[in-house]
Amino acid sequence: MAGSRYEIPDQRGRFAVVTGANSGIGYEIAQGLASAGAEVVLAVRDMEKGETARQAIMAGNPAACVAVAELDVARLDSVARFAEGLIGEGRPVDLLVANAGIMAVPSRELTPDGFEVQFATNYLGHVALTGRLLPLLRAAEAPRVVTMSSLAAWIGRVDFANLQGERSYNPWRAYALSKLADLMFAREFDRRGRAAGWGVIGVAAHPGIVRTNLGAGGAGGGMSGLPAKIPGFSQSADRGAGPALFAATSPTVIGGGYYGPDGLFELTGGPAPARVPRQARDAAVASRLWEVSEGLTGVRFLS
Repeated sequence: MAGSRYEIPDQRGRFAVVTGANSGIGYEIAQGLASAGAEVVLAVRDMEKGETARQAIMAGNPAACVAVAELDVARLDSVARFAEGLIGEGRPVDLLVANAGIMAVPSRELTPDGFEVQFATNYLGHVALTGRLLPLLRAAEAPRVVTMSSLAAWIGRVDFANLQGERSYNPWRAYALSKLADLMFAREFDRRGRAAGWGVIGVAAHPGIVRTNLGAGGAGGGMSGLPAKIPGFSQSADRGAGPALFAATSPTVIGGGYYGPDGLFELTGGPAPARVPRQARDAAVASRLWEVSEGLTGVRFLS
């Protein structure tokens, strides 16, 4: 795929779910997978925008197999309905790309489930989705879960006493925490999966600094959460999709790995292994966060 500067291996016969796929990096990921032959479900909050995205992908590749399904990852009931729909179809899921996200919501907002909206959208909803789809992932031949993190994870901190801004809220602190949690989840998912024999690779990716519509009301996913549009230090969404596409399709990917741009400070460039922040390597915190997340979502992973 020329846009991402990464040549995607043949994906014919594979079934992929991409959240937040109506715009930005999510759209570019879905387009790349569809262009390589995968059957792709655009899991989106706004069905009208999702259909517009589907038509755009089909216009560029009439042979593509793309569907649209409603999913608001900020709502656990929506996650449950979406997962139940796929489970009802019974088709194995080869690839789940947990990409949907929002960034820097100015003031603390709660979802209908009572969760801080960035923590719910960027993290908890994808934890619940992954857990509910795990049986379908396990039924696939070589399944993967790719969770989108961010350079903002470097400034993230897990404070269990203020996990959802209960005591004090800062838009960027909340965003950084959610993206650190995404990275820790991907690594912990892979670790637990290997121990339990799930047979599903868990990896994470970040796009560097990307020009997208991600913001307080967006769900395109993927912007790093640091100042963007700096000349020479930001890149387009199709370039930013490269690390996620690599994580999703490359035969060289390692379970528990983290992938990002190969340029200066991982801001821009083609896909390559990324540095993992020290706080994301804390096994005890990752394990506790996993248990807390299962409790909050009510979704228990297979043992």
